[in-house]
Amino acid sequence: MFDAIDHVGIAVEEIDAALETYTGTFGMALVHRERVPAHGIELAMLAVGAEHVELVAPLASDTPVGRFLSARGPGLHHIAYRVADIDATMATLRGRSVELLDETPREGALASRIAFLHPRSADGVLTELVQR
Repeated sequence: MFDAIDHVGIAVEEIDAALETYTGTFGMALVHRERVPAHGIELAMLAVGAEHVELVAPLASDTPVGRFLSARGPGLHHIAYRVADIDATMATLRGRSVELLDETPREGALASRIAFLHPRSADGVLTELVQR
């Protein structure tokens, strides 16, 4: 059902400061950066082999990532799995009583389609499905 790990999402307070660490200190290449007002975030995708680390910073404190940072501080936010057919994957998961945060896929970064699973359905880990 899951084809590969697409990316690991890390919540950060501020993208530019985090980019200094991930590009300068760790030597990762920045491959994409965008503001996504509909999701209340600014993100930066960094290449790690064929996969990515996604840095996500809130555009405001009352956004989901803003609330996450207030409650838990910076750190691991989610893991994203690549799927070939997000609609079929969601239907299968729904049939297996997995709690979905998104009832239908929405637009994600890099023209992808995404949907999130509730952490209760994945042993406390916020899980994202990504169809490129």
